[in-house]
Amino acid sequence: MKIALLQLLPEISAEKNLEKGLRWCKKAKEAGADIALFPEMWSCGYRLPADPDGIGALAVPYGGMFVRSFGKTAHELEMAVAVTFLESCALRPKNSMCLFDRYGREVLHYSKVHTCDFGEEKYLTAGDDFSVCDLDTAQGIVRVGAMICYDREFPESARILMLQGAEVILVPNACPMEINRLSQLRGRAYENMLAIATANYPSGQPDCNGHSTVFDGVAYLPDAADPRDMCILEAGEEEGMFLADIDLNLLREYRSREVHGNAYRRPESYRLLLSDKIEPPFIRADKRK
Repeated sequence: MKIALLQLLPEISAEKNLEKGLRWCKKAKEAGADIALFPEMWSCGYRLPADPDGIGALAVPYGGMFVRSFGKTAHELEMAVAVTFLESCALRPKNSMCLFDRYGREVLHYSKVHTCDFGEEKYLTAGDDFSVCDLDTAQGIVRVGAMICYDREFPESARILMLQGAEVILVPNACPMEINRLSQLRGRAYENMLAIATANYPSGQPDCNGHSTVFDGVAYLPDAADPRDMCILEAGEEEGMFLADIDLNLLREYRSREVHGNAYRRPESYRLLLSDKIEPPFIRADKRK
């Protein structure tokens, strides 16, 4: 299954980002992609003002022209599209992604759970759940979930998606991707035996540096003496489209025999993870909402 990571510089408006985004979807189809994935909050290029009214003015409606246009294009191109947007809501906007399948049907609508409440995202409404969908591709049905940027830094995000059967996690992103964040993605793929595809903004976008990646989740091959590198794609810093081919048969065979993921978990020992009565001894615990 081929995933096109659209590591693109945003334009100055939602209208311009719509135009540019649709143009690059066509290029992804021409390159043979099954899925086109955008960076985080593509509708506004993750350019958030420092006041809630200004942020609200940038939001676009879920089901409005911006989002629906990508669904229509997915149908026309017979290619899945994962588009991201600042979603208008009754109270405060959300940081959202919609995944349309190759028939233009919406199969996943996800809003970022771990909003960055230490910055402008404190004016957003956080999502409250992680979910997985069956994505109908030319390669067959694939179980797909999503995390958005800061979600990556919480191992529970990927774990919950794995427990729901996710084989591939799509990660729209907007931050500097350096060795530690790349290691997080590698770790999430390794410990859950799934593929993780991340689309970031290129250099030229404030606080971003490209390095979109795909980790395919397969660390060991039966006949190989040494572990393999799960990173099957790491882009440079420049703007462009980067294509990775995930071998789903290899991943599924690997999951059937290896010891990670859900194989030997002991959830009865993890009860503290579900408790809200324990105050962790973190310096910034008082900042949590």
